[in-house]
Amino acid sequence: MSSRLSATARREQLLEVALDVFARAGYHATSMNEVAEAAGVTKPVLYQHFESKRELYQALLDEVGARMLTAIVSATGDAPDGRSKTELGFRAYFRWVAEDHAAFMLLYGSGSRRDEEFSRAVRKVTAGMAQSIAPLIEADIDAEHRLTLAHALVGLAEGASRRLVERGDDFDPDEVARQVGDLAWAGLRGVRRAGASPA
Repeated sequence: MSSRLSATARREQLLEVALDVFARAGYHATSMNEVAEAAGVTKPVLYQHFESKRELYQALLDEVGARMLTAIVSATGDAPDGRSKTELGFRAYFRWVAEDHAAFMLLYGSGSRRDEEFSRAVRKVTAGMAQSIAPLIEADIDAEHRLTLAHALVGLAEGASRRLVERGDDFDPDEVARQVGDLAWAGLRGVRRAGASPA
């Protein structure tokens, strides 16, 4: 049955399987043979879709980053105010972490940080996330200030989720989103323009 998959469906299947394999063993400890075996295909079939392990891993980083960004943008699109945008954005992010540990570990694990090419790909995802968040910040500040705060929010979410994933315990993503969202919202309410006096 698997031999009748279209090229697009086969590529998607290979990416899903490779995500689990890479997240479990890391980039350097994983071979293309292992990915092919886990996917139930021959190695030549795998190479028809990805010319190298590096290309496969890069495609995974792009795919995982796009899925995370889509989840956040979709969740915040109809939010009526700044507080709702903050809460819904964090909720979408922590649900993504809770439901897809493998994707989180692939994106933020050490394998993606040690290699300069992969590190650039992760920075691109982080920048895209900040670019998506910046317009949601409702404050009377310039664009550069807004983008700096958006990067800070990305770092806040990543730091909290790293701790949760490393502990290995199940967690309630909505509760964590509320906790982190409360902190972020309290900080955002105090944001002021450069040179402005404290309230």
